[in-house]
Amino acid sequence: MSPTITSISPTSGPVSGNTSVTITGTGFVSIVTNVKFGAVAASFTVHSPTQITAIAPPGTGTVQVTVSATSGTSNGVPYTYQAVPVLSSVSPNQGTSTGGNTVTLTGTNLAGATAVSFGATAATSFTVNSATQITAVAPAGAGTVQVTVTTPGGTSNGVSYTYIVIPTLTSVSPNQGPAAGGTTVILTGTGFVGVTNVKFGAVATSFTVNSATQITAIAPPGTGTVQVTVSTAGGTSNGVSYTYSAVPTLTSVSPNQGSAAGGTTVVLTGTNLAGATAVSFGGVAASSFTVNSATQITAIAPPGTGTVQVTVSTAGGTSNGVSYTYIAVPSLVSVSPASGPAAGGNTVVLTGANLTGVTAVLFGGVAASSFTVNSGTQITAVVPAGVGTVLVTVVGPGGTSNGVLYDYIAVPALILISPTAGPLAGGTTVTLIGTNLTGATAVLFGATAATSFTVNSATQITAVAPAGTGTVQVTVTTVGGTSNGLFYSYIAVPTLISVNPTAGPLVGGTSVTLTGTGLTTTQSVTFGGVVASFTVVSDTQVVAVTPPGAAGAVDIVVTTSGGSVTATGGFTYVAGPSI
Repeated sequence: MSPTITSISPTSGPVSGNTSVTITGTGFVSIVTNVKFGAVAASFTVHSPTQITAIAPPGTGTVQVTVSATSGTSNGVPYTYQAVPVLSSVSPNQGTSTGGNTVTLTGTNLAGATAVSFGATAATSFTVNSATQITAVAPAGAGTVQVTVTTPGGTSNGVSYTYIVIPTLTSVSPNQGPAAGGTTVILTGTGFVGVTNVKFGAVATSFTVNSATQITAIAPPGTGTVQVTVSTAGGTSNGVSYTYSAVPTLTSVSPNQGSAAGGTTVVLTGTNLAGATAVSFGGVAASSFTVNSATQITAIAPPGTGTVQVTVSTAGGTSNGVSYTYIAVPSLVSVSPASGPAAGGNTVVLTGANLTGVTAVLFGGVAASSFTVNSGTQITAVVPAGVGTVLVTVVGPGGTSNGVLYDYIAVPALILISPTAGPLAGGTTVTLIGTNLTGATAVLFGATAATSFTVNSATQITAVAPAGTGTVQVTVTTVGGTSNGLFYSYIAVPTLISVNPTAGPLVGGTSVTLTGTGLTTTQSVTFGGVVASFTVVSDTQVVAVTPPGAAGAVDIVVTTSGGSVTATGGFTYVAGPSI
């Protein structure tokens, strides 16, 4: 069976040939002997019984593509050789850089165009009207580019097309001025080539083009806020706001006084304050300022002295003045006393200068519980609670003073007292253990001051107990306050009423009952100076065991926390019978 061709792709190509053409059909099973474009044989490759790829040879016009095999020759399918397109003109030959304008391309061999390019950018769209005319929509672009047309015959020559930039405005400086006009304004932007007018709102004005990015214009008279625009052959720019300003007025400044060192934040109230360019305190520029609205400005006062006039300047002019008074900064020389309890509540006297009008007294940032300004050089304050060493400062209209040191002293605490009892007559040396004992000003036994005391360290005091009775609380007082109390008991001097038995053997071991008073705190019992073992039975009775002794009467001495009592010759050592 002879081969058949059902289609070829593409169906056209340049006269120079060399186009790769895919031939689809049937019967490509037998040995294919040639593929011809017209009468001209082409090189080819058989891929399958249904597909051949052939390279079109050079040619002209429309020819029949055939496939010959040992089984016969196929039907013919037309293939058209197309001439290279030629462009002679583009109209119009310029347009906006944003694209979108329609142009007409004139030339030859334009039929079957597959692409229209502006530089390297494809036309937004195009229509082939005839073999000599195409209508295309220009894409966005810049500068001068070559417009070309591509067909199966190739790509045309280029014809020039120029993108004209629409001017843009980025800034106007200054962006405001008096209603009377006359302000020189610098316009900054792009595309200021061939400028035809500059307008403030709808009013044209005189101008000078300094460069493609800058224009100098003179603002005409006007009111309110208007849009400044620039027009060129490329179109009219975006608008940038320019405001015609009325002369500002001030009605108040609050506060109307502040520190001579400056730094006070003040609020200026008035009208037409928008666009303020300067705030002056007696001719000295504010340290900084913020225009909050057309009726309010917040400013930081610069350093100054006396009473000055505050003014505001805008593009509309300079306002009236309102009075502002500089107050000297307060200073502190001393605080007395310079220390006190951590709980606060004590009264101190601050001495310094420029203290009149003080609004706050601070102890390390904490407000005093209360204070009274006695004069320009003295304040009495009640100390708040605190810890450690802090700086005392005062705040007045003139600012914040220097700081003077004040020490918070922790309340002392007692942990241990030794001994815990002593005689009514006092005189016992007592050791107190605790914390925060440094600087102790008093040691009290009940309400009675210790006979004397020594602060050994922040944790120990040695005190001599005064005379007293009963059980009392021992406390320590420092600048930080008074400690907790520890019990101390005053013990009466003991008495002995009877001894039973009153005699015993030399080897000792006799159990002797001692009867009397004040025996509870018995610390020792001696027979003739020799320590005996003993048991306290009650406050009125102690049982002692005699130690060995020499024959004869000896004194019995009982010692308690309240003192000692002696039974002279109270016990007799008796020798046993000899054998």
